[in-house]
Amino acid sequence: MTDYLTSSQHIALTERRAAHNYHPLPVVLAHGEGAWVTDVEGRRYLDCLAGYSALNFGHRHPRLVARAQQQLGRLTLTSRAFYNDQLGLFAEALGALVGKETILPMNSGAEAVETALKVARKWGTDVKGVAADRGRVVVMEGNFHGRTTTIVSFSTDDLARRGFGPFTTGFDLVPYGDAAAVEDAVTEETVAVLLEPVQGEGGVVIPPPGFIRQVRELCDRRGILLIADEVQSGLARTGPTLAVEHEGVVPDVVVLGKALGGGILPVSAVAADSDVLGVITPGTHGSTFGGNPLASAIGHEVCLLLETGEFQQRSAELGCRLANGLRGLGGDVVRDVRSRGLWAGVDLDPSVITGRQLCERLLEHHVLAKDTHGSTIRLAPPLVCSDDDIDMLVDAIGTVLANVG
Repeated sequence: MTDYLTSSQHIALTERRAAHNYHPLPVVLAHGEGAWVTDVEGRRYLDCLAGYSALNFGHRHPRLVARAQQQLGRLTLTSRAFYNDQLGLFAEALGALVGKETILPMNSGAEAVETALKVARKWGTDVKGVAADRGRVVVMEGNFHGRTTTIVSFSTDDLARRGFGPFTTGFDLVPYGDAAAVEDAVTEETVAVLLEPVQGEGGVVIPPPGFIRQVRELCDRRGILLIADEVQSGLARTGPTLAVEHEGVVPDVVVLGKALGGGILPVSAVAADSDVLGVITPGTHGSTFGGNPLASAIGHEVCLLLETGEFQQRSAELGCRLANGLRGLGGDVVRDVRSRGLWAGVDLDPSVITGRQLCERLLEHHVLAKDTHGSTIRLAPPLVCSDDDIDMLVDAIGTVLANVG
């Protein structure tokens, strides 16, 4: 029956039967390949959201699909009660890719962030010597690390918090990009600083040059962990494999997700050296699906795709093309453009056009994008885009902005 439903029928059915925790654009997608998707009526769109960076390698990348199909025919799930023949290979490849000795596999990005926080607190007690239940973590205003109760406990987004208390304690909020404020917040009970190298949900907000390096130096001086949430920014989205590489910084803990699943499965991981992740012992943390053979096979193939540096280079090149195009657009309508690699945030004058309105009008030009915080759109096309795809995106935005008012 569903093969014959129109877009409007699909939308009505979804609105009636699924919880309203999202406000999607009115397009119903049925097929995807590379950087392009097709709706149920056969209209094609350039996907410039890429699943919030989960689709860095595009839709149905041939190598990832082939690896998934191969594993589907062998073994999909064992639980970690037993070894499987894929997890070790995945762990070795991912560790080598990000320069860490060990990984702890999970599923969603939020799970991986929660895991990193648990690891930091356990490390604080077992290694640093902080009293039990006293470890604190410095976090950044404007952050987005997920939507679990603990994570929204330190969110500054009222919509994400309202009605969900009581909240988890032990977090100290400081302004993003303010190294002095981070230092002021650190006490003898601080076990870690958690930050995004680029705040994606905030609108691709990039910290001042040197900020992450200063935080790294502070963590070294005070004997605390630096946790980099690279769930959206990692795996070549900003050019290098990890966004922290822009400042030559090596975090103690790297949190990965989204693109790690190749757009096929939710796959996430915490990567750290054994002197940090070694505090996790049997029974202290777990996940039934974390590190399952299918997820591990796909994650391993993602690591192999990134080994050559091809996607990192392509991200940097396409990112320059996108940034140069965006900076020539919009006149007074565009208030700011921020970009790092193939990731850009465009701030608009909401008295002229809101982010949502721009995204709705981009549909008419066969471009999919997503707004955030009312007056900003985020652009994160798959790294498999062509030069012509980027030019089409810029032209579409330019055409819409030239006809507002």
